[in-house]
Amino acid sequence: MEEARAESAVDRTLSRLRRIDSRPADETPPVEITGATGTVEPRTLADLYRDHRTRLMRLAMLLVDIPATAEDVVQEAFAGLHRHWAGLRDETAAVAYLRAAVVNGSRSVLRRRRTAREYVPPHAANARSAESLAMLSAEHQSVVDALSGLPPRQREVLVLRYYGGLSESEIAEAAGMSRGTVKSTASRALDAVAKIMDQRSGGDPARRAGPGEMEHR
Repeated sequence: MEEARAESAVDRTLSRLRRIDSRPADETPPVEITGATGTVEPRTLADLYRDHRTRLMRLAMLLVDIPATAEDVVQEAFAGLHRHWAGLRDETAAVAYLRAAVVNGSRSVLRRRRTAREYVPPHAANARSAESLAMLSAEHQSVVDALSGLPPRQREVLVLRYYGGLSESEIAEAAGMSRGTVKSTASRALDAVAKIMDQRSGGDPARRAGPGEMEHR
């Protein structure tokens, strides 16, 4: 699978997950509260938690694999936001802080894992939200599994770009790297995804996921 085909596969898969996770389902839609003066009240920490927790949880799960660990990472990110609340300009700055905190928290988890000899990676079927995973086709699931085989920085860049929908400059801010490094890391990551998926398909072109072959929902 060449890099362009890998990019299409990753884009389709993570975009599909993003749409699944963005469904309102049981969540209450945001409500603007108007004060006595007729102005809209500032957004609260509870508002941000309600509106962004699901996407941040998926971001963390794509980076650390284990739901319970992802929950801890996200909770710590919101705890950090609470501590820094007074110093943030607006909701955009708060969400950027949360993304960066989730990325950094996930890195800390992965560093601890590398030093823990007893750590055994979970089976992919148990590592992510069963409900969301069940809504993916086999081709999409194979892409998610391939992402799990990437080095942490490469996985971060692809997840932030194709699941988070971030620009290169936003990825650079969240991941603490230059825009040039974001570009080169993304290129290496897509090349690695292509190789992983080719290896797992046994080199059979008929089993490779590509722009015209991947189910697009």
